[in-house]
Amino acid sequence: MSEKIKVKVSHRFKASPERVYDAWLDPEKVRLWLRVSLQNMGLSGDIGQVEVNPIVGGDFLFTDIRDGIEARHWGTYLELERPNKIAFTWIVDESEASDPSRVVLTIQPEDEGCTATIVHELDAKWADYVSQTENGWNCMLRATDTLLENQ
Repeated sequence: MSEKIKVKVSHRFKASPERVYDAWLDPEKVRLWLRVSLQNMGLSGDIGQVEVNPIVGGDFLFTDIRDGIEARHWGTYLELERPNKIAFTWIVDESEASDPSRVVLTIQPEDEGCTATIVHELDAKWADYVSQTENGWNCMLRATDTLLENQ
């Protein structure tokens, strides 16, 4: 196993922990917040597949089109503890499949809403991408928030 580094981001939601948790496992909601997050990163937001099997050991696949090429993001759910924790592997390249990164989304209730924190543990060889990784997860959390505020 290779050396790992951790990327950590947090976001405060007015929504309940249950709503935030569910938004990360409902394929229709994932499609909506994923589109917004990609657009906020300057990409087209052209979503292809969104497949979610929200059981421990279940897989997910998200794809979008970038410059005419399908970008794939996939993994397996490792822990699902509604409404406080979703842990999953995260793979963006076939070469990572044997040693995928691990992502843990924790959702802590607060007086009015909750705080969601993502910790992404990835291979140290990706150290040059820490800022880009933080930006990506922050965009996803903000897009989730926008979705939930508008529902």
